[in-house]
Amino acid sequence: MTDERDEFSFLPDDARDVGRTDPLPEVRRVEVDAGDGRVSALAWGPSPARVVLLHGAALNAHTWDATVLAGGFAALALDLPGHGDSAWRDDGDYGPETLGPVVARALDRWVSHGLVERGATLVGQSLGGLIGAVVAAYDPGLVAHLVLVDILPLPPGAAREVEAFLAGPAEFASRDEIVARALAFGLGGGRDRLERGVHLNTRVRPDGTVVWKHHLATLGGRAVLRLDADTLWTTIEGLGIPVDLVRAGRGLLTAEAAAELTRRSPGARAVVVDAGHNIQEDAPVELAGVLTELIGRDVS
Repeated sequence: MTDERDEFSFLPDDARDVGRTDPLPEVRRVEVDAGDGRVSALAWGPSPARVVLLHGAALNAHTWDATVLAGGFAALALDLPGHGDSAWRDDGDYGPETLGPVVARALDRWVSHGLVERGATLVGQSLGGLIGAVVAAYDPGLVAHLVLVDILPLPPGAAREVEAFLAGPAEFASRDEIVARALAFGLGGGRDRLERGVHLNTRVRPDGTVVWKHHLATLGGRAVLRLDADTLWTTIEGLGIPVDLVRAGRGLLTAEAAAELTRRSPGARAVVVDAGHNIQEDAPVELAGVLTELIGRDVS
């Protein structure tokens, strides 16, 4: 028998970990047809939300659970196409330039449904941050503030550890096997939290084999994650909205990389959090505090 728990059954454990003692906020799953496949999301708290959360490659909306619980703000956390409960793409193209317009159309539909404000703050971690920049450029006015979490346009090979983890097996004998592999790569924010994250990002086949829920795992070298650094820098420079950075002290970016953002986007703020690349899992309380400070009224 497999342990397929309800996706929200882990929230009390997350709340305990971040020191939250008041009642859990309302959270529900929502979805829209973005014209290029179904996009699913978690709607946290009262609508319309002022904050949109985009996760990194091979993760899903639940990666933000502990951060949202720690911060206590209303948010719409998306499953990017090809991840979580969102539809997979037939072409296997999950690059920012391809997913940005899809996410923008999904957000526009959720704006019309009253789930998120137009002119929201978009917080994107890793791949989600680069997609967020394309979203903001694709539909000016949809995003009023972009917060990049441990990501900037990077040259090829700058994210070797993340790429190595994604290049691993697509099938496992157990979830414990995945947890052990993730710990070896320094991912997950501790065993308990990592076990919850793995459970929410995998499914068990009838034969007992455990597989990832995201499409990247099945594509291997056929996955398309086109990251043109020059084009993405041009996109960020032309946004005309505040752009801030939360850098992981043990993540992908150096202080020199952060300085490049402030050079190209005058007024950008850069904050360092002592965490690995997945800050939202490693240090959710600290990240929630930083986001509250950076975003201000948007999380109230």
